[in-house]
Amino acid sequence: MNVIAKPAALDVAAIRAQFPILSQTVRGKPLVFLDSAASAQKPRAVIDAMRIAMETQYANVHRGLHWMSERTTEAYEAARDAVAALMNAGDRSEIVLTRNVTESLNLMAHSYGSLLKPGQAVLISGMEHHSNIVPWQMLRDRAGIELRVCPITDAGELDMDAFETLLADGKVGLVSITHMSNVLGTVTPAERIVQVAHAHGAKVLFDGAQAVVHRAIDVQALDCDFYAWTGHKLYGPTGIGVLYGKRDLLERMPPFLGGGDMISSVSYERSTWAAVPHKFEAGTPPILEGIGLKAAIDWVQAIGYDAIAAHERSLVDHALARLSAIEGVHIVGRAQDRGGVVSFSLDRAHAHDVATLLDRQGIAVRAGHHCAEPLMGRFNLDSTARASFGVYTTLGEIDALADGLDRVRTFFK
Repeated sequence: MNVIAKPAALDVAAIRAQFPILSQTVRGKPLVFLDSAASAQKPRAVIDAMRIAMETQYANVHRGLHWMSERTTEAYEAARDAVAALMNAGDRSEIVLTRNVTESLNLMAHSYGSLLKPGQAVLISGMEHHSNIVPWQMLRDRAGIELRVCPITDAGELDMDAFETLLADGKVGLVSITHMSNVLGTVTPAERIVQVAHAHGAKVLFDGAQAVVHRAIDVQALDCDFYAWTGHKLYGPTGIGVLYGKRDLLERMPPFLGGGDMISSVSYERSTWAAVPHKFEAGTPPILEGIGLKAAIDWVQAIGYDAIAAHERSLVDHALARLSAIEGVHIVGRAQDRGGVVSFSLDRAHAHDVATLLDRQGIAVRAGHHCAEPLMGRFNLDSTARASFGVYTTLGEIDALADGLDRVRTFFK
């Protein structure tokens, strides 16, 4: 009988020691950072990779013939290789490097959106970030594309019966949907989404900004057509994002931005485009950020997604148990498959007040609508407080949050 080995437990203390920022105090108390879904902290490996590049080799990339340009180009393009390996892309040319996931989604709305015809539809869900709503509204308004929204259940899960019904008439050209909600922590059934969408003739784009942090992504196994994410949530720098696309689809799509580095030739009469992925990468790219992203990917892979996922499950289970036991605290969403995000409300207290009073205790959480106003409306809320976890989060920090919330509850009671 084959025995499946359990992932080794993380040495969280050793991991935390690699994050200089986590050793400081805030308002005289040890920092409890529970806002990683907004932007994760950076390990020393990422900081050093970017610093060394600036100190020893920095130059612009791709067109320089001198030693420093060639060396920096190799380091920057190594990021593309690292992303392709991380996602199991079939070819490095399927990886477009952008500035963030928002740019990736806007690229899709402008470029792939131009291939859709009036009368066709884009299908999103009721748990999307504004970055996966607004670009499609803009496409709808300028090109006559219908925008459809799949509802979610009271548990915060995608209504798969409604999803299939919305696809049934064959008019949906693209499904653009989150792989993991930044508010509910819900992980959507990606494999099933792709199967159903493809059966009805629709392509599939996933917003993986949250999912890529918490679990391994294999785009070939998923058979998704596009997948977007951002570096700063995966312990990398801001200013670097990713769009994976199947090569045949990328080749059909027109460029998003025009300028240097995305052309094959230019005259006053006409211009021709570079091969993919470069035709989507106009201008000087985020060079240092790409080098930092490569370092972040190497760092995450050295830990391993199995170990990260096991650690995260323990954090989520502990958080749900502790917070649910506090009088007046209401957790939003109860999906069976969820990542390290817990949003909650407190009776008689606005989320901003909750976050402010927690901050006085050295505890950092996010408060507001989390760029997901329609989702807030689905649950009759104007805002929530949100605790989100990283690989460096400890069970003790969850306890500090619970104890801090109990003190906040007493203040408002």
